Amino acid sequence: DSFVKLSFILLLCRWFSENGDKGWFRSIFVHKVDARKDAHSNLLSKKETSNLYKIQFHNVKPECLDAYNDLAEVQSQLHQDQDYPCELIGSWNTWYGEQDQAVHLWRYRGGYPALTECLSKLRKNKEYIEFRKERSKMLISRRNQLLLEFSFWNEPFPRPGPNIYEMRTYHLKPGTMLEWGNHWARAIKYRQENSEAVGGFFSQIGDLYVVHHLWAYESLQSREDTRNSAWLKEGWDTNVYYTVKCQDMHIPIGNNPTIPLLYYPGAGE
Repeated sequence: DSFVKLSFILLLCRWFSENGDKGWFRSIFVHKVDARKDAHSNLLSKKETSNLYKIQFHNVKPECLDAYNDLAEVQSQLHQDQDYPCELIGSWNTWYGEQDQAVHLWRYRGGYPALTECLSKLRKNKEYIEFRKERSKMLISRRNQLLLEFSFWNEPFPRPGPNIYEMRTYHLKPGTMLEWGNHWARAIKYRQENSEAVGGFFSQIGDLYVVHHLWAYESLQSREDTRNSAWLKEGWDTNVYYTVKCQDMHIPIGNNPTIPLLYYPGAGE
C-alpha cells in the first residue's frame, strides 16, 4: 500500500513538472525573477530634462594634432548657429594616458529628435562636409557613444579656470547599473566640497554598460588633495567597496587627465 502511494506521488510530481510554467508544483521550486517596472535609463536619468549627450574620441596622427585643434574650432563655430539644436559642452586633448587624442562632449536638448534634426542639417551643410573631408586626413581612428546623465549629478556648466579635467571611465557588469547608481547617489556628496564634480553619464548607444565621470581640478596637486580628503569622510570607503563589485575587472578603468582646448566654454582661458 505504501509503495502504491509513493508511486502515485512520483507520477503526479512528474506530470506537474512536465506541464510547463503553468503548473503549481513547478512554481514552488522554480525561482521567478520579478519583471522590471521600467528601463534602467528611465530610472537613472533626469526626468525634468530630455538631454542627450554624445561623446567623441578621436585618435589623431601625432604630426597633425595642432592642425586638428585649429580645424576643430571650425566645428564648434558651426554649432553656435541657433538653427542647430546642440551645444558643445567641452573639447579636450588628453594629457596623460591615451596620447594624441581629442575628446568632444555635445549636448542635444530635446533628446533623439534633436540629434536627428542636427544630423540631417549637417549633411546638407557644405562647410561641414568640407570640414569632415579635411579632418579625415588627420585621424587614425574615431569612436563615439550616446549618453544620458545620471539624475543625481550636476548638469555640466562653464566654470572659471584654468582647470584640468579627468575623465574616469568604468565598464560595468551587465545588470549592475542600478546598483552603481544607487551607491553613487549617496556617495556624490563626498565629492562636492571643491565643486570638482562636472558630470556623470552612462551609455545608451555604442559600448554598453559604460559609465563616464568627469571631474575638474585646478591642478594635479589639487586633484591629489581632493581625492585624499574623500577618504577621510565616513562612508566613502563603503561606496568604493560596493561599486568595485559592479565593475568588469577584465577591462581596465580609464583614467585620462585632459586639458581643455582654448575654445572650450569652461576653460577659463
